[in-house]
Amino acid sequence: MSPFRIVIVGGGIAGFAAAIALRGPNRQIIVLEQSRLNKEIGALISLQPNASRIFQSSWGVDLSRARAMVDEGFRIYNTDGYLVNTVPLLSRTEYEADRLVFHRRDLHDLLRHEALSSSPIRAGEPVEVRTASRVASCDPVQGTVTLEGGETVTGDLIVGADGIHSVLRKHVLQEEPLAKPTGHSEMIPTEVLESHEPEFCSKINPREPFTSMMVAHDCRLVMGPGRQREVYGIVALVPDEQLNEDPNAKQSWVSEGHLDKMLEAFAEYPPWDPLRTWHRGRVILIGDAAHAMLPTQGQGASQAIEDAEALGAFFEGVDDAPLELMDSILEDIFQARHSRVSLIQAYSRQAAKPATAKGDKTVTMTPEEFMDFNCMYRGAKAWKGRMISLSA
Repeated sequence: MSPFRIVIVGGGIAGFAAAIALRGPNRQIIVLEQSRLNKEIGALISLQPNASRIFQSSWGVDLSRARAMVDEGFRIYNTDGYLVNTVPLLSRTEYEADRLVFHRRDLHDLLRHEALSSSPIRAGEPVEVRTASRVASCDPVQGTVTLEGGETVTGDLIVGADGIHSVLRKHVLQEEPLAKPTGHSEMIPTEVLESHEPEFCSKINPREPFTSMMVAHDCRLVMGPGRQREVYGIVALVPDEQLNEDPNAKQSWVSEGHLDKMLEAFAEYPPWDPLRTWHRGRVILIGDAAHAMLPTQGQGASQAIEDAEALGAFFEGVDDAPLELMDSILEDIFQARHSRVSLIQAYSRQAAKPATAKGDKTVTMTPEEFMDFNCMYRGAKAWKGRMISLSA
């Protein structure tokens, strides 16, 4: 029997998570990565309990190998540095997992290792990674992607994990919506921060295992320690007009930001509306390619992990998929994921708006209630069953 061919476009966190989830007998998985080194860069990244539980219970991945740091909760500060609210995590034993913080590169290296591993705990053959393989176009119905050099790669399933500036998205939607960047991130050695900013550190201790947020009208600072307290990550959320980022840039993590522009307060965050669909033919989008979101809930990477789990769950046992069956499976995945992700997108956008913003609120849950909504997730099939039972 010919192997079930899976092509994953994008060798980032979403792409390798999908590769791990989809590995199985008689499957051939290729990851196409546009860079030459396939090395993630960027700042700190968090996985919420809904995602870290998937790694542990579904995939058997030991996240401590990526120097994971347990985050004990969220702390909200005003601009004077006074604590105004705390949302603890460690006391919530019903989550059955912790919120973990990583350096993005450490998590990426672990995922890549697991995808390439020949260990018997990983079903199927190791994944093939092809670097310097930039995708230029895609035919979703034929199941082909064409590289910039003219080579065509064919798959029974094509996963678009190519990020916020996805090439595949326009072929799925048959139009090309542009992403609107909204942030600037920095990582600072903790010792340097303590030496140069003692007043800041006297109010927000950079070595305590909490994610801190400072709220100032239409801007937010989201901060927290990583790499076992060696570094402190700071993400500034501001409208893109203050950053002058290039919306056509291929790598948002390395787009050049302008600090003077970032510091100017301005208007509201630009909206990112949910896409009307994530799939067409043999192609499905996941992660930022399907549902980029602001980091106010720390759910961007976690939702990509949930997408990957859904792929593994709905393709379990599938080794042959004519186009009609493929469309049915991809629609099941979309229906199981879309409403949940769209609500998290909306809440993340709402949480980033000024406290004085007028108009109807998209989400009426409290932060604590929304934390439960985020973290009590038990996989795509269980979620779909819950939605069916609620609508009956």
